[in-house]
Amino acid sequence: MKHSPRVNHISWGHMDIDGVGVGKDFKLWPGGGRPWNWRETGTHHVPGIQPADVEELLDNDCGIIVLSRGMQLMLRTCQETLDLLNTRRITVHVAETNAAVDIYNDLASRGKAVGGLFHSTC
Repeated sequence: MKHSPRVNHISWGHMDIDGVGVGKDFKLWPGGGRPWNWRETGTHHVPGIQPADVEELLDNDCGIIVLSRGMQLMLRTCQETLDLLNTRRITVHVAETNAAVDIYNDLASRGKAVGGLFHSTC
């Protein structure tokens, strides 16, 4: 069974992910992760996280997904994204980034198939 990597540290503009590396924003899933480049899908703070942003998490067998809103709650999530996750029967948590990391790390430490999108600034 693949385990979701732990977020070792988060601060403004900086994340340290166990076995994945350091950077600003990340996509994480059971067995790995990578930096999250918003330009790949044209993501902006508004309207926010799009269905295309979570597809890689779904492809990597996440049963639970944590979506961060940024440190100042500036990042939104498109309703279409929430609808997609609901249709796929994926449990979703949307929270401020520090809270999102806490939720994610707790679920990962309990061996859950959790993935997440993390934005470490605004």
